[in-house]
Amino acid sequence: MSARPGRWRRWRLVVAGVVVLTVTATVALVLAYPSVAATTCPRCYGLTPVRDGLYAEPDLPDADRQRLIEVYRDASQRVDDFYQGRESDPTVLACLTSRCYRRIGGGGERGIAIRDRALMLSPRGISAVIAAHELSHVELHARLGSRRDEVPQWFDEGLAVLVSDDRRYLAPPTAPDRCRDAASGPLPETLDAWLRAAGADEQVYARAACRVHRWVAAHGGRAAVLDLVDRLRRGERFDALVGD
Repeated sequence: MSARPGRWRRWRLVVAGVVVLTVTATVALVLAYPSVAATTCPRCYGLTPVRDGLYAEPDLPDADRQRLIEVYRDASQRVDDFYQGRESDPTVLACLTSRCYRRIGGGGERGIAIRDRALMLSPRGISAVIAAHELSHVELHARLGSRRDEVPQWFDEGLAVLVSDDRRYLAPPTAPDRCRDAASGPLPETLDAWLRAAGADEQVYARAACRVHRWVAAHGGRAAVLDLVDRLRRGERFDALVGD
């Protein structure tokens, strides 16, 4: 028993429509969010594997490839040490030229984390400190899961400074007080507010790092962060656990 010709024509039109919508949506995603598309398919943007999960421009000199591997290894170790292991396994896109970074959707930042799945490093961000900062964001988001939006941006950023041991914003661990800027007052809670504040005064990182460092030190060290994550995942509120 065969289907009617009209029915087949209708099905072909439906299938064609679905294909067109899918292609249109994909093109729109690539144009609107090239960083998401690039981290999903690094090869589509001309990047090649340097090692598992780490991509960069093709035909790099051996010295540059080794430098990337060492930066990634050092950054990963900093995050491993702080979190006592990692639950995240992000894709890392590293660009040694501005042209490459613009192509994958980067801007003027040194690096950027894409939620809990990837990060991108600009030519100015090829360092263990910057890579560890972004890996810290990814790790925290991965551990929090659906509760990641419960953590205000100032805590996320201050924690990333602490994990990466960024000496621009924190004194060395041997200092009597690691805080470089202990000014009080509210800190930005949303990403948009943080970006505006950091654009106007980069020392907002130092103030956030100081607040996080002092909270961590007063609550038992690194284990306090792991406990905080567990309690947040169980449904407790950040404000009740940390304050503002």
